[in-house]
Amino acid sequence: MTAPNQNGTLHKALNHQFGKALHAYDMIWDGDHIAVGFSGGKDSWALLWLLTERLRRIPIRYTLFPIYIDLGFGDDAIRVAEEHVRGMGWDLHVEHTDFGIVAHSSANTENPCFLCARRRRQRLFDLAETLGCNKLALGHNKDDLIETLFLNMMYAGEMSTMLPKQLFFEGRMTVIRPLAYAEEAALERFAAQMGWPIAPNGCPTAGHSKRAEIKHFLKGLYGGNPKIKGNIFAAMRHVNKDYLLSK
Repeated sequence: MTAPNQNGTLHKALNHQFGKALHAYDMIWDGDHIAVGFSGGKDSWALLWLLTERLRRIPIRYTLFPIYIDLGFGDDAIRVAEEHVRGMGWDLHVEHTDFGIVAHSSANTENPCFLCARRRRQRLFDLAETLGCNKLALGHNKDDLIETLFLNMMYAGEMSTMLPKQLFFEGRMTVIRPLAYAEEAALERFAAQMGWPIAPNGCPTAGHSKRAEIKHFLKGLYGGNPKIKGNIFAAMRHVNKDYLLSK
């Protein structure tokens, strides 16, 4: 695996955004046991690597438990990933399921993405608890948060998105998203620079989901004005309730 240039512009920028999110939301405490949702994609690779690399430079200690949920579409690529994860010093817990298969079967009467994501998230929570973890780190980035805002507005009729830090089960589990300030394009470049074995997405809905439609829509907006993405992200933190409908 390629080692990054510690003084490289891309690595420094991502590390800065990563640290900024961690500090802004007080995400990690000394002694934390953190389950890491690992898909084998660019975001989860960057998340696991940055969390691991940070341990060398900070005074607090925490332990990582990367978890891969096999959705039933085949897991050959993850076997290669297991070796690289072990090279970082962690054992990858692989959980085999049929969540993706069932979600795309005739037995499912709802959106396959919603059902699959819900069941995958629940299994992550269950496994994290079984492993003795008090936190679950997920690899959602800035683009994911913006896309979720638009998904919820257009298809759920509410203004909401994923939070960088969120308590569940009366505070027994905390979900953290340390990549909340990092952009998808930068993570793609970083993954290529590192040479990580990116697992292909075997889902038949990949690229044809509502999220993919929103991504395409936003890409068109960004192309017309490079400031739009930053303005949307800033707007999620600067909400003027006096100028929103109350009834």
